[in-house]
Amino acid sequence: MEVTETLSNVRINKQTQPFSFTKIGGRVLLWIFLLVTALLIVFPIVVTFLGSFMSNIEITKGGNIFPSSWQFVNYKEAWVQANFARFTWNSLFLSGATTFGTLIVASMAAYVVDRIKFPGKAIFVAIQASTMFISIGAVVIRPQFELMVKLHLHTNLWGVVLILVSGHAYIFFILLSFLQGISRELDEAARIDGCSNGGIFWRIILPLMRPGLGVGALFTFCGAWNEYLRPLVFTMTNPKLQTLTVGLSYLRYGASAAVQTHYMLAGACLSILPLLVVYMIANKSFMQMTAGSLKG
Repeated sequence: MEVTETLSNVRINKQTQPFSFTKIGGRVLLWIFLLVTALLIVFPIVVTFLGSFMSNIEITKGGNIFPSSWQFVNYKEAWVQANFARFTWNSLFLSGATTFGTLIVASMAAYVVDRIKFPGKAIFVAIQASTMFISIGAVVIRPQFELMVKLHLHTNLWGVVLILVSGHAYIFFILLSFLQGISRELDEAARIDGCSNGGIFWRIILPLMRPGLGVGALFTFCGAWNEYLRPLVFTMTNPKLQTLTVGLSYLRYGASAAVQTHYMLAGACLSILPLLVVYMIANKSFMQMTAGSLKG
């Protein structure tokens, strides 16, 4: 009885104890930091969006955030001059094919590493981890291009897709960590029913990996959509296959060699729209992954 009364008194004291100034000050500083960070991130996007409705002279003069007169025609001219319809389709093809291929390869590799014992597993994982510290930037463009020349894929986007799919280590580790949270008892139950490893992967594991696949799709799609150098190099001989990031460079100068900043800003806003749509679709999966990691 004495122990119970003591515990109840402690609980009452904790409930009636007022908030300390240290906790309140910490929360205020945290909110100030978050607000400042949000402003620093959102401000360039807002300036770009508002600048896309300005005239070129108004942007050059500067000093105004809001346009004096809204130039909606900027979006029409940017769409026509940069041939957005064709370039958007090329970007969608590149990003979609890269995302699909990366998810298939990375998910299968993660399943084999987590569920199947084979010699050299540790070496395979170490190689995957080491590729994350190797830059696949401009330094390796030449050997990649020479390899695609031997495969006869140097004049189309399939070569770029193959290169981007091969750099799947980051997605591999995301899916591997998610797969480790799926119970192995499901595999054993399916194996008792006569299901093979391939059947277990396609019928049981892959549907349960939807949140992880959604997060992997978001990162992969955004990375492929923003790719600039490889599509530029691989489509020099065939400009009709160039992507939207490459096509935006056509808006820089007009017929009189004048800089068209207003068209470039409008084109940049148009190019962001597909990324926003993909984020809205994958946002639920991203939140599920975040909630799962917090619970873990």
